[in-house]
Amino acid sequence: MKNIIKDTITKLKPDLTALSLAIHQNPELAFEEHKACSFISDFLRKHGFTVETGVAGLPTAFRAEKRFGSGPTVAFIAEYDALPEIGHACGHNLIAIMAVGAGIGLSSAEGLAGTVVVMGTPAEEGLGGKIPMLEKGAFKGVDFALMIHPSGDNLVNRTSTALQHWTVEFRGKNAHSSNPQTGINALSAVMKTFENIDHLRALMPLTANVHGIVTHGGTAANIITDYAVCEFTARAKDLKSLNIVGEYMERAVKAAEILTGATATIKRDPHYAEMHSNRAISAEFKANMAELGIIMKEASNDGKYGSSDIGNVSLAMPTIHPYLDIGSNYNAHHVGFTADCITEFAHDVAIKGAMGLAMTGFDILTDTALRDVINEEFKNKDRL
Repeated sequence: MKNIIKDTITKLKPDLTALSLAIHQNPELAFEEHKACSFISDFLRKHGFTVETGVAGLPTAFRAEKRFGSGPTVAFIAEYDALPEIGHACGHNLIAIMAVGAGIGLSSAEGLAGTVVVMGTPAEEGLGGKIPMLEKGAFKGVDFALMIHPSGDNLVNRTSTALQHWTVEFRGKNAHSSNPQTGINALSAVMKTFENIDHLRALMPLTANVHGIVTHGGTAANIITDYAVCEFTARAKDLKSLNIVGEYMERAVKAAEILTGATATIKRDPHYAEMHSNRAISAEFKANMAELGIIMKEASNDGKYGSSDIGNVSLAMPTIHPYLDIGSNYNAHHVGFTADCITEFAHDVAIKGAMGLAMTGFDILTDTALRDVINEEFKNKDRL
């Protein structure tokens, strides 16, 4: 059956490559991925999937599935949003075709009992499309979630950090700069917030970091501005630590209010949770990739890493998010990585990634003992 899966995906390579190029050449930002959603949905319908678009009230989210009687549900996660100005510098065109190829490849195997899903998740880059999809039931019935991220190394069991984006608006009172005592300087409140956060860094968890920018600070130097805005990204090892960081940030804002007299409004985007990779699934994936000639390494998780809303999925069900080396000398979110996501080598690796995902999905659907091990690990994993 695994040979059938590999043969199916091999035959799909020209079409999957064309799909990747179409997504790459039409970069769309978070929640605006209408072309990508259409390209992928049409591709899956062509291969016999039932596709529902607009799931969870998100126009560019979709759930495509094929049912093979009663049994568990394996979902392959597709991402397809781009970054501002630098396009697909995170390789979401490749993530998408690995999920699509895996779904079609697994569906070609005989004797399956269960459901194969390709889940289209928009807005991974900062707005967290998977979070409302989880909250609104788009993942209902999914038992296992699998996806792959392109990278500069072949890694399994790498974590990610918890993240939250803050927007803080301060409102004060306009005045002429010759009479500043008659106004309330909103920009001063912004500056004091940055200073307060710096003072509190030593009290935050060791793995935490906070970075911010000023997005509006006034319109003229001789006017005491009544409106100023700053934005922050807070990261920490896990949600528990991130909540501690949030408490300190609230103190920083409150102190700025008291000192300056300005009034703050805080907008918090949804939390990105830390990633909990299921080691039992990872072990199967690692073995399948070795069969395909790619040796996966265990991630050390000693350094600082980025964040993804796949972490939220990993708190809800057994999940993997390994990384595959596409031969780039650049880190993700670099314009050089954008170009490297459409090379022949990158597409060759993506095809093998799709095979590895599909083969692992086959193991899950056909091996009851494996499912028991996976679920026992998930059950006993400490999580909030």
